[in-house]
Amino acid sequence: MRRRKVDLSRRVNGPLQLEFTAERLTSFAGLELLARYLQRIGFNRRLAQRLKGASLPTDFGIVAMVRVLLVLVILGGRRVRHIGFLEGDPLVHRFCGLQQLPTARTVGRWMTWFDARTVQRIADLNADLVAEQIAAMPLRTLTIDVDGTVVSTGLTAERAFRGYNPHHRKVPSYFPILAHLGDTGHILRVKNRSGNVHDGASSITFLREVFAQVDTTSGKGYQLNLRMDGAFFSQKVLRLLDAKSAGYAIKVPFWKWLPLREHIRQRKRWKSIAEGVDGFEKVLVIEQWGVTLRVAIYRKRVNHRTRKNYQLDLFDPDNGTYEYSAVATNLEYSIRDLWHFMCGRGAQEKAIAELKSGFSFDTVPTANYAANSVWQQISILAYNVMRNFQMETGANMRGRNRKRTPRPVVKTIQTLRFELLHRAGLLVRPAGRCILRISDNGKTKSLFENILQRLEAA
Repeated sequence: MRRRKVDLSRRVNGPLQLEFTAERLTSFAGLELLARYLQRIGFNRRLAQRLKGASLPTDFGIVAMVRVLLVLVILGGRRVRHIGFLEGDPLVHRFCGLQQLPTARTVGRWMTWFDARTVQRIADLNADLVAEQIAAMPLRTLTIDVDGTVVSTGLTAERAFRGYNPHHRKVPSYFPILAHLGDTGHILRVKNRSGNVHDGASSITFLREVFAQVDTTSGKGYQLNLRMDGAFFSQKVLRLLDAKSAGYAIKVPFWKWLPLREHIRQRKRWKSIAEGVDGFEKVLVIEQWGVTLRVAIYRKRVNHRTRKNYQLDLFDPDNGTYEYSAVATNLEYSIRDLWHFMCGRGAQEKAIAELKSGFSFDTVPTANYAANSVWQQISILAYNVMRNFQMETGANMRGRNRKRTPRPVVKTIQTLRFELLHRAGLLVRPAGRCILRISDNGKTKSLFENILQRLEAA
């Protein structure tokens, strides 16, 4: 039925008068569902076990302090001082188990008590949560993407140096390295590093830690396939992967001493791989390293000059402009399947982007290196908790694909905040029973009831 225009508009006489009351109003009604999920998986107990005996003095309790940081990141806080804006919200207090929230100064000082060992304990809890989802899925092969990212710190942060910051080369930075599980979208592991560290030189220790984590938490029955960019193409990395019997696909840099350009110049016929993409396969002998590699070389037709402009050295301009890439692998993939497999690395870039924009991973809360490292671990923990929450409350599953991108279809944290977490509510106690009242919106009611049913069924 078509309504009259006069029935659609509403008169506004003037601005509303603002009043601040002590009524139990909440802006985050969806926290109740997340709190029930964490209770179901025994989050407090497991966190307490991991941090048992840790020298982290606080009057509020270690578990409560971690939950304060966790809820701050999940709700969108980007600074420790944003804790003050959560004070007085009844569901935030219930989530943290505190009558009064700690101040930003208290939290900042408490974070400086962390050291490498206690930061590792938070990482171990994250590893346990990821391992449970791996066990719940029918996986025999784990696809792991490894890459570094830059976090600009400013001038006073401990162990921050100028180095591999592509956008702000003179700004001191951290250069954390992450392992992303391509099959589920989880972050397996993160390690904070100084900004002047190169992936090829310092990734060996991190890769060993990733292998050890998977063996410890998930067992040795999985085949590991790793995808990495050209910064990891080194003799030490290749030897480690061969020693661990791991599959790999690594971008090969176009170094002058490698005969990649000669192979391209000599190539007359290219095989069609995808729309606008051609390729061929070659055996690459690197005498300096004493290795022989199977390498697939690709060219992608583009409508602009490439950044490094290999085109002018290889072809007549009438042949078009191409972007070239090379991938070394020990996987038994055709060059067509290998192209799609490497394209799947884009899922990690999306995960890192969401970590920075949605979970405050790029925030540097203090000048202390260990405190900044534990903030990164809390960010990763929040990311994986929200992913697990969706997977266990009704996320759909895609079929297996050639790109090996995440199979669970989950929502971004921005969408979750809008649809679920940032829902206004009123906490009342009629007849002594605590009830959370939410606006009777059809979409919101359906979403809440569906999640509640899933939690009860689990």
